[in-house]
Amino acid sequence: MFEAFVDPEKIGGFWFSSSSERWEQGRTVILRYEEYDAEGEIEIVELIPGRKIAFHWGSGDERHLVTITLNDREDESTVVEVNEEGFREDDAGLIPKLVGNKEGWVYMLTCLKAYLECGVTTLRAGLVHG
Repeated sequence: MFEAFVDPEKIGGFWFSSSSERWEQGRTVILRYEEYDAEGEIEIVELIPGRKIAFHWGSGDERHLVTITLNDREDESTVVEVNEEGFREDDAGLIPKLVGNKEGWVYMLTCLKAYLECGVTTLRAGLVHG
């Protein structure tokens, strides 16, 4: 599961279209989303192989810290926990941002599960509106 995030050859199967390089602590990685004609940088601030990935994305007041924690269970399954910090409590649009953010993470995790367990790679851009 860890490799699906950090390997540029795998991330396109469930999340971004491409990653400029392998994710490693201290690196800045460019992520591309072809379907939205969008590109952005993330800064990898902590990486514990097989266990944790933390990165900054966004800028200014919208700069957030995302921490993805992989928790292996005794039944050989893995619980993925995603935490995103940096939202401003005084933001008038906070609630819609939090709801949209949560929906985005749930969708990414759904695509990750389909990719890893069934080899499905067509969900990643399934929400693009024409």
